[in-house]
Amino acid sequence: MAAKLMHAVQYKSYGGGPSGLKHVEIPIPSLNKDEVLLKTEAASLNPSDFKIQKGLVRPFLPRKLPHTPVHEHVSKPSSAYAAPINGNYKNKHRLLMLPQSVCLRILGQLVDLLTLTLADGEIVEVGQGVKKFKVGDKVVALLSFGNGGGLAEFAVAKEKLVVARPPEVSAAEGAGLPLAGLTAHQALTKDAMIKLDGTGQLKNILITGAAGGVGLYAVQLAKLGNTHVTATCGARNIELVKSLGADEVLDYKTPEGASLKSPSGRKYDVVIHSASSAIPWSVFEANLSARGKVIDLTIGASNLFTFVLKKITFSEKKLVLLAISAKAENLDCLVKLAKEGKLKTVIDSNYPLSKAEDAWVKRINTQCTGKIIVEP
Repeated sequence: MAAKLMHAVQYKSYGGGPSGLKHVEIPIPSLNKDEVLLKTEAASLNPSDFKIQKGLVRPFLPRKLPHTPVHEHVSKPSSAYAAPINGNYKNKHRLLMLPQSVCLRILGQLVDLLTLTLADGEIVEVGQGVKKFKVGDKVVALLSFGNGGGLAEFAVAKEKLVVARPPEVSAAEGAGLPLAGLTAHQALTKDAMIKLDGTGQLKNILITGAAGGVGLYAVQLAKLGNTHVTATCGARNIELVKSLGADEVLDYKTPEGASLKSPSGRKYDVVIHSASSAIPWSVFEANLSARGKVIDLTIGASNLFTFVLKKITFSEKKLVLLAISAKAENLDCLVKLAKEGKLKTVIDSNYPLSKAEDAWVKRINTQCTGKIIVEP
């Protein structure tokens, strides 16, 4: 019997940008033990999708070509540990100068952050051993990026990485939560030790790139804790970021914004650096409290060496390189906050799957505010 087919968007080789995306008919994936089959309702584009298409994380991802893209994360490969091109690593000598444990952490973070993708939809089939879900359940799921899936009518997910989506949360809103929401959640609750119930000692927090995918969630989650939040973003998004709870907002293009100085003269206990642009450690350091820390969501040559330097000199001002550990329980927390109206997904625009390449163009060529959603 011929396999049932579904519509999907794939690329068959590295590079090509939007023109490299092809609309194809491929077999609906089959299930293994402890897996569920989802009818996709929404997916969210992310900058890392384009970096993977360019081949910046070869040979780790994708596991095979052709590949069905789309995932939700903020890592950013950099020249410090660029993936191999024609069998060679750019600047590999700079990576090898670091301690082995640091090298392994960097490479591990690269793979871990790029091995999860998002599907938001309805379960249409359950595999052997599935106990928590049944056909007809609406869910948000994390998929294996290596096997692909977001830009397709159907996708397979492991039961352990699936959470229920209540009717109060739309498919598009749910699609924006992983992994940007999970990254913000982990940075705040684990690394910054913020309690989202509002208890605990007051902490002054700076969030850079506050109008980006992680930043928009970080502002909202931080304000659930006992915090004073300073944020940076472009001028056009200042009122939006204020409306989400930021106590003071700086235009990053102004001298005041570039210096990161709090308008109220506060020193920061925690900085969550989610802006794509590099900021020298000296700028952060001048604005930190005595034992302040910078949680850096980007990885580059400069901050890698700063990380090592702060470790070996036992500095009280610390740099933390975030290594996301995606867990269903944390995703479930975010979904519940969205249900209660405490966490909002800001949506820049929506596209049908038939125009996925147009969404790809917009995400590459424009500075978006919030998430770009693709819906079959």
